[in-house]
Amino acid sequence: ADRGRARLRRIGAYTAPMLEGLKARVREAIDAIELELLSVSREIHAYPELAFAEHRASRLLADTARKAGLDAELGAFGLETAILAEIGADSPTVALLSEYDALPGIGHACGHNIIATSALGAALGLASLGERLPGRVRWLGTPAEERGGGKEIMARNGAFEGVDAALMVHPSGVNLATMPCIAIAELEVRYRGVAAHASAMPERGVNALDALVIAYQAIAALRQHIRPTERLHGIITDGGQAPNIVPEHAAGLFYVRAANAPELAELKPRVEGCFRAGAEATGASLELVWGDVDYLDLNTSWPLARSYQANAESLGLRFFPYEKLPPGVQGSTDMGNVSHRVPSIHPMIAVSPPHVTIHNAEFARFAGSEAGDRAVLDGAKVLAMTALAVALLSGLSRY
Repeated sequence: ADRGRARLRRIGAYTAPMLEGLKARVREAIDAIELELLSVSREIHAYPELAFAEHRASRLLADTARKAGLDAELGAFGLETAILAEIGADSPTVALLSEYDALPGIGHACGHNIIATSALGAALGLASLGERLPGRVRWLGTPAEERGGGKEIMARNGAFEGVDAALMVHPSGVNLATMPCIAIAELEVRYRGVAAHASAMPERGVNALDALVIAYQAIAALRQHIRPTERLHGIITDGGQAPNIVPEHAAGLFYVRAANAPELAELKPRVEGCFRAGAEATGASLELVWGDVDYLDLNTSWPLARSYQANAESLGLRFFPYEKLPPGVQGSTDMGNVSHRVPSIHPMIAVSPPHVTIHNAEFARFAGSEAGDRAVLDGAKVLAMTALAVALLSGLSRY
């Protein structure tokens, strides 16, 4: 009740022209640190690091924030490469989220250098308001989005306690008010067989690779009989050591996706059955290890998303209508887990032509280009303006 009364007093104290004045000041502050922000983005892009190992990127981000006067904590909420900095002392609290892990082999083909730096830029721009900043800003560096569920781990350790809204922006080939996201679970599969000479005495072996290949084919057959919102895909990470040795060990990593957590729970046993079939057919032993974190579907706050889009359009960005997206265009993110705790948005900002897909080496080149630089600055400004709008003009119950 006290927070509600304080929010109403602020809403009465600030008029729309005052809000526009604050937005203008924040944009100017972000323009003033343009070179530093772009340097950070380019360095993260040049030195890609995998989930939970983003040591260089997290230090760079935290050090940049500290130089600007923020008290940035590295190693926050139970993760060595997570970051926390807070600005302001009033309510509501708006969280700005940075991601900075990369993909194996293709680097920042998801453009996390842009996500990292746009949220940092927004936080620094808002910090420039000093005592004129309405509410509180919590800037969070969130590791391990590509796998491992860093945001969920941080959430379990209190990262989103007291947060009223969470904002981030993701690069793409088009501007979108939100991203279609479904739930995902990670499954590691290990088979153990018996090694033998593959030519002299194959009858003495138990082929672990055969078990995995049979299971892989069973997964391929299952794909014909799942919902359009569900996805199954994976890789063989260990297929043996030499052609003349019956493989005694084989392993794979698989992703199982569904529209939401209940449907994901229904699909998991069917997937496990495919892997048990491989073990039954060959006599190999089977170990199934589900990941500790399931990513949830994205529960978009549409009032927040509309506010983001309006602020972006004020800078000249043009949006692709979300309802006209082709069927089946969907991904997964641990931002979904955040969105089931607090009102959240995960909009997309264009850095490439629409035909260039993310998780592709060509997209990585755009993420490190001048188009990526523009997305850093535009993204920072729009996030900051949206955070101001949340704090000043909106009763958060609407979100």
